[in-house]
Amino acid sequence: MLELFWTLVVGSLLGLLAGMIYGKDVRSGFLVYMMIGFLGSWVGRIFLGPTGPKIGGFYIIPALVGSVICLEICSYLLQKIRQFDFY
Repeated sequence: MLELFWTLVVGSLLGLLAGMIYGKDVRSGFLVYMMIGFLGSWVGRIFLGPTGPKIGGFYIIPALVGSVICLEICSYLLQKIRQFDFY
């Protein structure tokens, strides 16, 4: 149970840190940042492999790079959705 807690904490912190690095306000909530952290960890591990320190089940460097990439894609999609008034 403690491992699940640390996974949630580290995943959400990675998403929030990616939001700070990205520098734009995506206007999304905490759960979206958490999902971006998890998805970014998966994407980063595919492209960069297991590199760097591992905390809470996440390799920090690939997870952070992947989170920034996923945040950029999410921001672009939300911008296009708002442009066409679907949101």
